[in-house]
Amino acid sequence: MHAVHTIEEVRAAEQSVLARTAEGELMQRAATGLSRTCAQVIGAHRGGVYGARVVVLAGTGNNGGDALFAGAALAKRGAQVVVVPAGSRMHEAGVGAVLRAGGRVTELPEAAGAIGGADLVVDGILGIGGKGGLREPAATLADLATSSDAIVIAVDLPSGVDADTGVADDGAIWADVTVTFGLMKPGLLLAPGSMHVGLLELVDIGLGSDVVVPSITSLEASDVAGIVPRPGPLDHKYSQGVAGVVAGSDRYPGAAVLAVSGALHVKAGLVRYVGSAAPNVVNAWPSAIVSTGSIADAGRVQAWGVGPGLGVDDRARQQLAEVLAEPVPVVIDADGLTLLAQAPNMLRTRKAPTVLTPHVREFARLAPDLEVERDPITAVRTLAARLHSTVLLKGATTVVADADGQVRLNLTGTPWLASGGTGDVLTGMIAGLLAAGIPTLDAASCAAFLHGLAGRLAADDAPTTAVAVAAALPDAIRAVTRP
Repeated sequence: MHAVHTIEEVRAAEQSVLARTAEGELMQRAATGLSRTCAQVIGAHRGGVYGARVVVLAGTGNNGGDALFAGAALAKRGAQVVVVPAGSRMHEAGVGAVLRAGGRVTELPEAAGAIGGADLVVDGILGIGGKGGLREPAATLADLATSSDAIVIAVDLPSGVDADTGVADDGAIWADVTVTFGLMKPGLLLAPGSMHVGLLELVDIGLGSDVVVPSITSLEASDVAGIVPRPGPLDHKYSQGVAGVVAGSDRYPGAAVLAVSGALHVKAGLVRYVGSAAPNVVNAWPSAIVSTGSIADAGRVQAWGVGPGLGVDDRARQQLAEVLAEPVPVVIDADGLTLLAQAPNMLRTRKAPTVLTPHVREFARLAPDLEVERDPITAVRTLAARLHSTVLLKGATTVVADADGQVRLNLTGTPWLASGGTGDVLTGMIAGLLAAGIPTLDAASCAAFLHGLAGRLAADDAPTTAVAVAAALPDAIRAVTRP
């Protein structure tokens, strides 16, 4: 499992190390890792460091110091290093190291020519403490770097990207490679900031023993393999979990078919469907047990998935209320979330676990006071605590949080998943995992991982459909469970 740390946690770990190491040692560790990556990139680009034209954009803080010492190391190997100050001052020792190694310092407007002719630009303008976007002359330098033909390597994170939230202000640098130090930061993984990162490399600078247990993590394939239910020799259809699905309507019968497909493909032992799309469901999935009656008449289930294509009329509202009254886990999506936004008190008396799976617009209806687009982690955490539920925010980076504040980020998604019905498949998947007894945070984050991977397999760099995504789920599961 990958750990992701907030800036507060990163600062605490750094301060602990700084208190027992020599002055400047942590910066030298960072600069050594950065210069190594720069040398590798230059070598791959032009065959070697000697003679390479390198421009270092140096801000006023430690981030600029890291970049300067890395520039000095490259200059010692024969690179032509030019330093451009991006603020009112620069790290004094770092500048001195560059000058002693044969580099030079220049200012705007001469910097424009240096950047335009560079092989490599090192972005050391702002570090993880940068807030509020880039000011002059940093904004002009960032624009010159982004628009140049040079390879751009960002130090710790691209300047202009918020390290905690991923917000990328106008003018944020677009890096080809980002070298981050010690710990992974949320802003490197959350869109739109993640789109500015390019290739991401994590350099160890010795913070390991000083790191607090993270409240933000990201699942690896091995974690998912340990969560996915696998039948044993004594299992039968009831022991593997019975998932119930309440979805679809006369207008949207396909939503029901897709939700049922998601539940079946994560190996729910049995799926019971309730709704007006029963003929469509049984035609597509003969193994499903269908009913057009009430929730109570459906038979025993271990978890329910409700909402996709359900509609928002009185019948749909009654079905949602009946499902929420059941003492088993429930995942709510789509129209179910719209109904819930109209009557949030529906969850007030509920004791069993609940998962909500909104996209940004649905989230805004549930919590119009939360800035989900500017700070998704805080927003999802807050809503999860407010509704005593696990919340899965769908997007370029899926954010999952439970009521205790634990957060999981999922990175397997693909833009090809932005297609009608794929969320319905995800709802069924979560219902199937909940029915197998998987806890809500694990069920939601595991389903998101497999859903994203299935989307990649189904698309293979071309348009795909929700049906194809569901069909690719067995291959996705094999990919994480087979040695």
